[in-house]
Amino acid sequence: MSRFAFHPRRFWAVVVKEFIQMRRDRLTFAMMVGIPLLQLILFGFAINLNPKHLPTAVLAADPGPFARTLLWALRTSDYFAVTRVVDTEAELRALLERGEVQFGVSIPVDFARRLLRGERPSLLLEADATDPAATGYALSALNTLVATVFDRDLKGLPPGLRATPGPVEVRVHRLYNPDIITQYNVVPGLLGVVLTMTMVIITALAITRERERGTMENLLSTPVRPAEVMLGKLVPYILVGYVQVGLILLAARVFFGVPMVGSVPLLLGAMLVFILANLAMGITFSTLARNQLQAVQMAFFFFLPNILLSGFMFPFRGMPDWAQVLGEVLPLTHFLRIVRGILLKGNGPAQIAPELWPIALFMVVMLTLAIKRYRQTLD
Repeated sequence: MSRFAFHPRRFWAVVVKEFIQMRRDRLTFAMMVGIPLLQLILFGFAINLNPKHLPTAVLAADPGPFARTLLWALRTSDYFAVTRVVDTEAELRALLERGEVQFGVSIPVDFARRLLRGERPSLLLEADATDPAATGYALSALNTLVATVFDRDLKGLPPGLRATPGPVEVRVHRLYNPDIITQYNVVPGLLGVVLTMTMVIITALAITRERERGTMENLLSTPVRPAEVMLGKLVPYILVGYVQVGLILLAARVFFGVPMVGSVPLLLGAMLVFILANLAMGITFSTLARNQLQAVQMAFFFFLPNILLSGFMFPFRGMPDWAQVLGEVLPLTHFLRIVRGILLKGNGPAQIAPELWPIALFMVVMLTLAIKRYRQTLD
């Protein structure tokens, strides 16, 4: 028989060899099973393109029976969750700037009197439109709600006092992105996504590359301390990260016309903490992985939940509570709020501080773990 002919025994030997190799490389096998399961869980249970129960603040300048009826209707609706009742317009706007509420409903002073006269009083709805996908369905639901909510209260009034096409006019102000331009939401978010992907993957290869090339022994023979090695490996990539940021910001302004209302230096300062957090994550992976392939696999396993649970691709408030809890652990979630808040809302240090400290905490934890793991690698 020719040695070039297909032989079942040789074929089966190769199959068995691959299964043995797969059993030895447990991380790769776990990734093959884990990533599809993770995608199934996230896309099946966590992702929701029709967010409901969105936090809403109400300013009732006319706290009469009609205002109470509207407040009750909002609280019992599927799309709105009244979390705050404020006294001033400044307080309402501050909640929208900090992203604590998605909507602000303002009931004017003469609301009840004009409603009884059939003059169709205006109801102001201010929406945080930095993420247009999170507001569309809710705005449509409010128009339907307002058209019917006062029917019982206005029953029995003379027909001449019943305004048409509806008793109340809803005026919608889409703040920070009035034209609903998708690029205003996506392009700033790309800053965080690109930095997460490149910083984690590049640094995840750092120590594993040293080990595979045999240069780790040279480092072990020097008096360099673990903290010095960590910082020495991080600094060059920090500069690379800022180069990426500069290119994205330039493209965002020149090609996409993204407004930059806030302070760019403030954004660059906050970005340093975010870059360090991702670099620390990458260094930690590099100390855990046995080779560069495993390092890349770990980085991808970290990147996938970041892009799906951070609010970059899908509305964050549309996810179930457990997914939002997981998303709050990820630094990209907080950085997206920072970058969109600074560029689109003009937020300052006070507004971004609640989102900056979780990133800093994540950075400290990962750096500590990386240094500890590096010491074990030396041993």
